[in-house]
Amino acid sequence: MTAADIAYSFQIMKQYSALNTYALDITSVTTSGNTVTVGFGSSQFVHQDDVLSTLVVPKHIWSAMSNPTTDTVADPVGTGPYTLTSFTPQTTTLTVRKSYWQALPKVQKLLYTSYTANDAQTTALSSGATQWSYVFIPDVQSVFESKDPSHFKIWFPPTLSADGLWINTTVAPFNNVALRRAMAMVIDRGAIFTQGESGYFKPEITSVTGLPTRPGTASSPRVPGPECRRERGRGQGTADLGRLQLLRQHPEGPSGKPVTITLSDPAGWSDYQTDLSIISDNFAQIGITATIEKADQNAWTTAFAAGDFQGSMHWSNGGATPYDMYENIMDGADLEPVGNSKAVGNYGRFNDPAATAALSSYANAATATARQTALNTLEQIMSTEVPMIPTSAGNVGAEYSTRDWQGWPSDANPYAGIQPTVQDALEVVLHLTPAAK
Repeated sequence: MTAADIAYSFQIMKQYSALNTYALDITSVTTSGNTVTVGFGSSQFVHQDDVLSTLVVPKHIWSAMSNPTTDTVADPVGTGPYTLTSFTPQTTTLTVRKSYWQALPKVQKLLYTSYTANDAQTTALSSGATQWSYVFIPDVQSVFESKDPSHFKIWFPPTLSADGLWINTTVAPFNNVALRRAMAMVIDRGAIFTQGESGYFKPEITSVTGLPTRPGTASSPRVPGPECRRERGRGQGTADLGRLQLLRQHPEGPSGKPVTITLSDPAGWSDYQTDLSIISDNFAQIGITATIEKADQNAWTTAFAAGDFQGSMHWSNGGATPYDMYENIMDGADLEPVGNSKAVGNYGRFNDPAATAALSSYANAATATARQTALNTLEQIMSTEVPMIPTSAGNVGAEYSTRDWQGWPSDANPYAGIQPTVQDALEVVLHLTPAAK
């Protein structure tokens, strides 16, 4: 990899919007020796990770393409320590290079296998066929860890993101904020953590702002703030408590008709299916009748992006600041018409110009005080308008085996997130060494 490759990678992102995945506001790219300088037209405070994780392409190959947005790369070239050996929809194989700019990894081959459901993936882990995975396992201690207590381990550090129930805010009666508040108040997040997430996978979120309990120094000092106390509704107002009691006594929606909702997630996502079952029972307490749909994953993914759903468990984006989470949930810039499956955020079609303005203010703030003011607004919107109902914190965890490899990150040595399906996974691989036999 050369400075010319890096410069070219930013230049084609500037030239071709289809390649500019994170919509970086690139204005100029210059090179001086081994130094590349990239200019931006606006603050990139909230896009630091996006800038630094830009994928570098070889200029001598990509510059020869007639259209880099559509041309096929027959022989992919990467700068990492592995080369692509084979690829199928089920399995990708990477083999270590013969030389590298630093010490070659000890792991000679990586095989990424795709499983269609959590159960199949769990079986592979428990049998030792898979050594490293990110999958929800109910009763993980007996199903996985107890099979080889000395070697089968788990580590699930939380991230600054939220899982929760996304509500299609364009569908009546869920376009009524009072109803969404009542729904948020009655959900038993503790049960979701202990039962749906088996007490380990995704920690309970207790703040009405949706932010995890320990989101890091970049977030609001008011967090943890008002808690999501089920039924008591702490952090909401007495008017909300009154609406909740009224809904219990008269379970009709704003239109005067009984409220029903279809809750859907892929059939193989067992943790989310349990979460939906808990939520369905919770909603019944305020007269909302829920039907749970165990969907085909491909069909559900398209329908969710298109806004063709009423309620679904899903995650949010995460990052170094709360911006990534809030932007993914409520940014008007991400709005797509219902029916358009190209949505990459704001799946609930939440539309509040104040939220969009606050996100812009946060991203472009010149001072910490201005950024905090914008964050206060976003927290207020999240807690009072309920664009999505947060229940659990995201994580960058994994199940893994120390039979053959050691050097995994842990609470004692948290040098990286351990999830094998993110870019930081290479950092973990570079730390692994053969286990003593």
